[in-house]
Amino acid sequence: MRARYGVPLGITAVGTAGLIYAAGIEPRSFRLRRVTVPVLPSGMRPLRVLQVSDIHMVGGQRKKQRWLRSLAGLRPDFVINTGDNLSDPEGVPEVLDALGPLMEFPGAYVFGSNDYYGPRPRNPARYLLEKVQGRHGLNGNPPVVAALHNPWEDLRDGFDAAGWQNLTNTRGSLKIEGVSVELTGLDDPHIKRDRYAEVAGGPSGTADFSMGVVHAPYLRVLDAYTADGYPLILAGHTHGGQLCIPFYGALVTNCDLDTDRVKGLSTHTSQGHTAYLHVSAGCGANRYTPFRFACPPEATLLTLVGREG
Repeated sequence: MRARYGVPLGITAVGTAGLIYAAGIEPRSFRLRRVTVPVLPSGMRPLRVLQVSDIHMVGGQRKKQRWLRSLAGLRPDFVINTGDNLSDPEGVPEVLDALGPLMEFPGAYVFGSNDYYGPRPRNPARYLLEKVQGRHGLNGNPPVVAALHNPWEDLRDGFDAAGWQNLTNTRGSLKIEGVSVELTGLDDPHIKRDRYAEVAGGPSGTADFSMGVVHAPYLRVLDAYTADGYPLILAGHTHGGQLCIPFYGALVTNCDLDTDRVKGLSTHTSQGHTAYLHVSAGCGANRYTPFRFACPPEATLLTLVGREG
């Protein structure tokens, strides 16, 4: 009896424990990633940038809201929000409340597809299938029909009222204690709203430092930013793979970026230029797939310092 049923019961117990952990524990185990990036001109003072991404707020997520509010204690020089704030059409007030203390600092934002459209139930296996077929978002897939529209205008108005720069296919600038920072942003490439031609040309040359900001790190966007001479690009969208294999890593990125760069700091090369790329694993998940495994939710404090050499 024990030999016959012991192993299947053991496998079932391990699977159940893994599901409980992936659904109930890790998604609430918020972490702060700290990264140093040598991108500033020589002699310029360091800049501390807090990146928040992929909040995917659902009503009642009190621990996430408290954790986001606590990040203001880091006292960053400025904040970059790389999109997908919502996973609930009623979530705008809770997003604005959670980010309220951070909006006391200079900041800027771009939106992701989940800011514009509500989520729908989806088989996670489709991400693997789309990876094999080279299809991601609207890039190769048919347009979404009968999508639920989120009140993104209310979110935009709240960010704008706080003084954050809207980087939707445009340029913005921040003044940090006498240092001018130029920000070039794009709307979400995952749903083909990016319009790089409207911001092309590279850094203006009038700012002390310039960087690119986008939600989804599609290669066409990374190539364009890098070829134009931007030394740093910030993105989100990937959730770090969300469901990862321990000691192996992510299986998918939900875009055409390779899994080796699914989260954290890496580099990207295009037309003889090299840029640093930081992809946030984000601090949330789609409300219909609220799981994380071997990929804790995060925000990142990037310390930008002078270039080596």
